[in-house]
Amino acid sequence: MRKPEQELAEIKSMMERSTRFLSLSGLSGILAGTYALIAAGMAYIWVYYPEMPFGSNISEIKQEDILGKLLATGAVVLLLSIGTAWLMSQSKSRKKAHKFWTPASKRFIQALFIPVVVGGIFCLALLLKEHYGVVAPATLIFYGLGLLNASTFTLNDIKYLGYCQVVLGLIAAFLPGYGLILWAVGFGVLHVIYGAMMYYKYDR
Repeated sequence: MRKPEQELAEIKSMMERSTRFLSLSGLSGILAGTYALIAAGMAYIWVYYPEMPFGSNISEIKQEDILGKLLATGAVVLLLSIGTAWLMSQSKSRKKAHKFWTPASKRFIQALFIPVVVGGIFCLALLLKEHYGVVAPATLIFYGLGLLNASTFTLNDIKYLGYCQVVLGLIAAFLPGYGLILWAVGFGVLHVIYGAMMYYKYDR
């Protein structure tokens, strides 16, 4: 016969699964961060190396020569990150015998991607108007807002990643010459750290 506290724990777990998307994969966060760091390294070579010292304002560079490469690289990183998260989260759901596509997962995706999509359109407008120096801050800020928005429907830990992204974006807005390195810290280093923490906390 089960103890009352065991039954309460099971009921709590069932209620949490019905309202929160709990299948986020820590390993997908690590891989997303790795993709971003590789992309940041490529962008550094294209934008700064070897003519300009790091920290120079990106607006001073002739962007028409490399803008296409940056956009293509950003699109590849985004697609790889989304695809990896999708596949690994599905795999985690199967291992834990949870349904992947639920009302909670739909709410999570909607809450995350509305700010992200709006931010993407805003960044496109910035690029068209040649405001290159504020693109990196804008991506960090809108992504951070998306994470904060989505944290209501998933693991609570994700909100701390969101706060860090917003803070980095605001710092980058005041230091446009360091936008690339702050972008690499936000999308690369923090994702690796967050993914590792989530893996050891929830996935093992």
